[in-house]
Amino acid sequence: MKASQPQTIYYSLFEDEKWKLYLAATEKGLCYVGSPDKSFNEMKGWKDKRLPQAILQENNQVLAPYKQELSDYFNGRRKVFTFPIDLHGTAFQKAVWEELGRIPYGETYTYGQVAELIGRPKAVRAVAAAIGANPVMIPIPCHRVIGKNGKLTGFRGGLEMKQALLRLEQSPLSCETIT
Repeated sequence: MKASQPQTIYYSLFEDEKWKLYLAATEKGLCYVGSPDKSFNEMKGWKDKRLPQAILQENNQVLAPYKQELSDYFNGRRKVFTFPIDLHGTAFQKAVWEELGRIPYGETYTYGQVAELIGRPKAVRAVAAAIGANPVMIPIPCHRVIGKNGKLTGFRGGLEMKQALLRLEQSPLSCETIT
């Protein structure tokens, strides 16, 4: 019997004028978006926790379509991401992340609203923890979740980035989705 090959995770560094983010994808889709200006080790730490047997391989060509859509988003030319996403987490985390994906561009929800939408209204803290563990920030828009008092709360990308993303999504210059 032939041993199965370890899964390959392709990665590349996305850079625009404001942010540098490591991106990673499997054959199934984007699986990781790194924090701005964080090192390769942040991505490797995520991989070691979620897909310890996988091999990291740099590949700009595989990541090119993801980079293009992110660039379009950051430049106000995209509201919806069309690429596939390959989520790795617990069933609860995936339920939370899938709900985040339904938050419309330009809108914000509270942690309590997300908890209610997944049918777990008393699990606000668990929802907040799942949101904090989101490996695909931006396409899975955890930046659209705010405190019940309307204040910005923690974000893996930092509060400066969260504020910038929310401002971008409120900008009258943001145009319709390109496909």
